[in-house]
Amino acid sequence: MSTNPETIRMYGADWCRDCIRTKRQLDELGISYEYINLVETPDAAEEAKSISGRTNIPVVVYPDGAHQVEPTNPDVEAKLRELNLLG
Repeated sequence: MSTNPETIRMYGADWCRDCIRTKRQLDELGISYEYINLVETPDAAEEAKSISGRTNIPVVVYPDGAHQVEPTNPDVEAKLRELNLLG
């Protein structure tokens, strides 16, 4: 899988309420991200687990290499502000 290190990556599944919420937040904020659907790409589940050390989703990986697992909306917003990605 080719990934751009400058892009936010989100590992999730369409049945996951936290994933739906985080996707909606990123969409509403106009943040560009790569969504990796773990149902369509089951091999990526191991990749997400190796990043987070857990099987919980979503896993959001930021351009600075940091990641969040099951982040709250305020957690995501704080990280986006830290990275100067919010206008």
